[in-house]
Amino acid sequence: MTDPAPLVLIPRVSTPPAPAPDGPVYDLGDAAFGAAWRAQVVVPPNVAPTDLLEACRDELARMEAVFSRWSPTSEISRFNAAPAGTWELSDELWDALIVALDMGDDTSGAFDPTLGALVDLWGFGPGGRRPVLTPTPDEGEIIETTDLSGWMKLRLNREARAAVQPGGMKLDLSGMAKGLALERMSRRLSGMGATSHLIDFDGDVKGRGVRPDGRPWSVTLPPLPGPAIRPLVVACADLTVATSTVFRKGFRHGTRVVSHLIDGRSGRAIDVDTVAVTVLHPNAVRADALSTALIVMGRYEGFDWAEQAKVAAVFVNDDPRGRTVKLTAAAEAMAGEG
Repeated sequence: MTDPAPLVLIPRVSTPPAPAPDGPVYDLGDAAFGAAWRAQVVVPPNVAPTDLLEACRDELARMEAVFSRWSPTSEISRFNAAPAGTWELSDELWDALIVALDMGDDTSGAFDPTLGALVDLWGFGPGGRRPVLTPTPDEGEIIETTDLSGWMKLRLNREARAAVQPGGMKLDLSGMAKGLALERMSRRLSGMGATSHLIDFDGDVKGRGVRPDGRPWSVTLPPLPGPAIRPLVVACADLTVATSTVFRKGFRHGTRVVSHLIDGRSGRAIDVDTVAVTVLHPNAVRADALSTALIVMGRYEGFDWAEQAKVAAVFVNDDPRGRTVKLTAAAEAMAGEG
């Protein structure tokens, strides 16, 4: 039996991309935020690959100093530990928080940057897993912690570019952190003349420009645990491919898989009828945040929302009939046979 041909998604572009710089392709890579990243970069003349690598490392180190909840000295950790009051934020945290809150508005809270306390409660934060005898929180714990969360409860002082810490609220921008990293690395590389590159940060991929032979960069989505589905290949012509999946950090409790993805509207880990959502979008931050929001919404609410918003998305669902793949109309418009 032969393997099925891949489904290829090719974004439609109004103007052809600019040619790649005249230079060799180098592989760069390292780790940040506890995850690996890799980049294929067309290196322009008079630029050393090591300089490009150090530039990427510098961007990610600056990000960790602001956004890492695993570092007690990061800016976000200091805000989360601060007493009640109004605290001025750096430009990096302020700008990211505004984007995150706008996404909260757009998705009616399916994306929420204030869920750090709930993430910790469910055992997916810096403090690690819950005790073995009580792997999931009880109703009282959920209600108490939900009172500390909610994107609508976060007050801002826009003139001072400051946020109000009511006491106990914990920001967590993990749902868009990979997108932020991809955008910052891509801008830094482009600013150094490396305008053609493909960056993979822990499974989320951003492509810019084309390969030296004029073909677009492409990525094959990695297989998911469980029943196999048709391979999916995406041409990354100035596009980000971001995937959220329940298989990343969850654990099994009895007959239930407990996902690391928390729905702030209920205070609970999401049910896993939708096991993965992939979003295709030019902006990496929006792609990452949307993939998080859509999987939290689930197979029905999320799919309908994506259709209404004309988001190119791929939903992978599990049900008693087996594993199914469903594309929104915007994604279907990109589809062709491999």
